[in-house]
Amino acid sequence: MRAVDIIQKKRDGHELSAEEITFLIQGYSRGEIPDYQMSAWAMAVYFQGMTAQETGHLTMEMAKSGDQVDLSPIQGIKVDKHSTGGVGDKTTIVLAPLVAAAGVPVAKMSGRGLGHTGGTLDKLESISGFTIELTRDEFLSQVNEVGAAVIGQSGNMAPADKKLYALRDVTSTVNSIPLIASSVMSKKIAAGADAIVLDVKTGSGAFMKTLDDSIRLAEAMVDIGTHVGRDTVAVISDMDQPLGFGIGNALEIKEAVETLQGNGPEDLQEVSLILASHMLVLGGKAKTVEEARVVLEELLRSGAAFDKLKQMVAAQHGDVGQIEDLSKLPGASRTLEVKADTSGYVASIEAEAIGIAAMLLGAGRETKESVIDYGVGVTLVKKVSDEVKAGDTLAVMHINEASESKVQEAESKLKQAYSITDAAVPKQPLIYALVTKHGVERFV
Repeated sequence: MRAVDIIQKKRDGHELSAEEITFLIQGYSRGEIPDYQMSAWAMAVYFQGMTAQETGHLTMEMAKSGDQVDLSPIQGIKVDKHSTGGVGDKTTIVLAPLVAAAGVPVAKMSGRGLGHTGGTLDKLESISGFTIELTRDEFLSQVNEVGAAVIGQSGNMAPADKKLYALRDVTSTVNSIPLIASSVMSKKIAAGADAIVLDVKTGSGAFMKTLDDSIRLAEAMVDIGTHVGRDTVAVISDMDQPLGFGIGNALEIKEAVETLQGNGPEDLQEVSLILASHMLVLGGKAKTVEEARVVLEELLRSGAAFDKLKQMVAAQHGDVGQIEDLSKLPGASRTLEVKADTSGYVASIEAEAIGIAAMLLGAGRETKESVIDYGVGVTLVKKVSDEVKAGDTLAVMHINEASESKVQEAESKLKQAYSITDAAVPKQPLIYALVTKHGVERFV
């Protein structure tokens, strides 16, 4: 078997066998197939696509290339959740304790932020002492005892995907649905969950900008999950504006806590309840999402979900006092209000620009080496469909050590992010579609 023959076969639009995909991925992982041949194959996939069968084989081969987590010592059906990334997306911090309080174990491996998207681990580390590094035994024990744990990913999880992604990044082949789907799902499968709920973002602040592309990506990931025996559903949710009001690590912890106490932002609470409802159904704790929602709303009302967060934070050595008294979380030394220049209605908010503004203030990383300031970020005051008068505050910047030039750049980004129109604007839907193995259900 030769790499050049596999490249030619895919270039000409033919389906690759499981053996050919295994040969390619294993050979590339071992350094026997050079970057230039793998680049040619990735470009062939970019133009010719892959069948569900091929994508499933590719996913499993990448999942098997490194560490695979065995979650069998954890009692119950383990349901994982994955978001394709967005601005202000702190749903994991809400979902982990909420779903665990309902009796579904959450053994979650999350990532860090880079660029305009925030990372769950960075947000949790804004709680003093919170550790995202647990041994395997500590991780399993905590999920069995508390019901939830959120930790960092293994350094050797799906290394073939990591190597291939770096190559795709410099060869303009990132935006290929089969390659994106297999990249995401290889890590989810290696993480050992029995079932997976996907939150596929769509809109200006998402990786997939259009609903059709988001649905195609969701279908590809659900097909992979089905192919490898994992119950998988995908919710297509809005990212045409940030989720919630706070963008920045401690600001997002604050909103997640408020949501678990029943008084968080309406959009964050609604998206969290929808995702959590599907997790409960897959976890066998409810027959329908409607039944699950009743259970979850009671857990928010009773305080059981917030109590579960406190247990998880304590188990991972975080300062529980900071989530009981949110004023003790890291904060900013000063704030600066960003004002509207004109009157009208907020027609749109460029989510990516908001994320970049928060990053410029120190809430995110420009490079992997950047040091995060947990206390800074942006709080939105006006969102889509809100009425605005000239001079009204659109957003508030929370500032510590950022240079004046960075502050000015962030302020400019925030102003540019808001589009204000004369006509009233209807509220945007939060959920656009649901994708399961049975097909696509569109809500708009």
